[in-house]
Amino acid sequence: MNAKTPAPFVPGGYREVFRVAWPLIISMGSFTLMTFADRIFLARFSTTAIQAAVPSGIMVFCFCCGFMALASYSSVFVSQYFGAKDYPLCSVATAQGVLLALATWPILILMIPLGRWLLAVSGHAPEVLELELVYFTILMLGSGTTALGAAIAGFFTGRGDTRTTMITNVIGNGLNIVLDYAMIFGKWGFPQMGIAGAALATVIAGFVSPLILLALYFNKRFVAVFQTRSTFRYNHRMFWRIVRFGFPSGVHLALDIASFTLFVVLTGRLDPAGLAASNIALSINTLAFMPLIGLGIAASILVGQYIGRREPEHAERAAWNAWQIGMLYMLLTGITFVLFPQFYYSLFVNRETSGIPLSDLLPVGRILLLILPLWGIMDASNLIIGHALKGAGDTDFVMYYSVTMAWLLLVPGQLLIVNVLKGSIIWCWLWTAFYIAVLGLGYILRFRRDRWKSIDLMGRQPPTEPARGAAEALVVD
Repeated sequence: MNAKTPAPFVPGGYREVFRVAWPLIISMGSFTLMTFADRIFLARFSTTAIQAAVPSGIMVFCFCCGFMALASYSSVFVSQYFGAKDYPLCSVATAQGVLLALATWPILILMIPLGRWLLAVSGHAPEVLELELVYFTILMLGSGTTALGAAIAGFFTGRGDTRTTMITNVIGNGLNIVLDYAMIFGKWGFPQMGIAGAALATVIAGFVSPLILLALYFNKRFVAVFQTRSTFRYNHRMFWRIVRFGFPSGVHLALDIASFTLFVVLTGRLDPAGLAASNIALSINTLAFMPLIGLGIAASILVGQYIGRREPEHAERAAWNAWQIGMLYMLLTGITFVLFPQFYYSLFVNRETSGIPLSDLLPVGRILLLILPLWGIMDASNLIIGHALKGAGDTDFVMYYSVTMAWLLLVPGQLLIVNVLKGSIIWCWLWTAFYIAVLGLGYILRFRRDRWKSIDLMGRQPPTEPARGAAEALVVD
């Protein structure tokens, strides 16, 4: 009997997308599991702790995500240079990302008073605010590891080596879960620290992945091919080229998350049951949200590599295939939200420590979990197609469009609902879902127009001329 002929390789096809994406999905899944466990532990420790963790945690991410996006944009350069076979430039770009991450860490620490003030004026109950300030301050002190880890990980993911970052992230997130349990509840010789313990566990575990990846980065195998040691220094041209394209990406993410943070803070002024139901639903949403980010990163990697090879048609196929996978995943996940709301909410409610019983949370919680699938399906477009546009260098459009929609549509609507109409948490969620749908549609229309195919992120010469001269100039800069 003749052996089956293997299916032909299709550039940008489902098989290639899945090969790059599945380690990223597992990596994001490990982060989701860590966040999920953290929120469950805090919810079972006290209702006040979970009420404080969500808004203050989102505010931390709001402050550091722009710097993370800027530093990690070096990965797009890595993917395009790798596609063009300019291997030393992959290391030049990575070094600039790491330097950007280290330079922004002190800025994050200096932003702590601003964050504490924003939380203080948010109008939350005094007992919630007290824990918010503790959680926020500790996380901000260690927040630089987020950008550092993203920058060094970009060297591996940009080349399509997503398994290495998967392993290091799983190790780091696994340690976080163990430390969470020990430090929140006071196990294995640790004192009971509650929400402070959760924050300390996150900071300690946050160093694990960057340190492992840095050790691998300077391995002899990479030194020989990519010159990782000799290129680990400031390069004026590459540094500012990454800033040129990465800055809009950072601004986009920071202001986008800021608008969503405002949504979370505003809901904190609503009734306690509505606030608790909303915060738990947002925690549940991480099950859908984080794997979509993994697919988005995969789309960005493949788009970047194929643009580097001057094969935009394969880049386009990869992006749409990643989008279709994300839509299917969100549909299946959303069905479980609709069918099993009590199961999801029961994970966060402990009869002995929760001030709000499950019976009071479910009436609102059921409706929020009905909205989540609609929210998530369009979020697949935002996360996957948005990443694909950034992988091609179309960061200006992503920044301008997303910031406009966030601050001229989402924020005014939320202020109107909460402060003027005195609407419920359900109306806040419906308006947010509408905003996400408009945002996703805009990304889809932009991607279909094909303008991203003509962006010259690397600044190389026209296809008819050799590009090596420019590459060599950057290496020796």
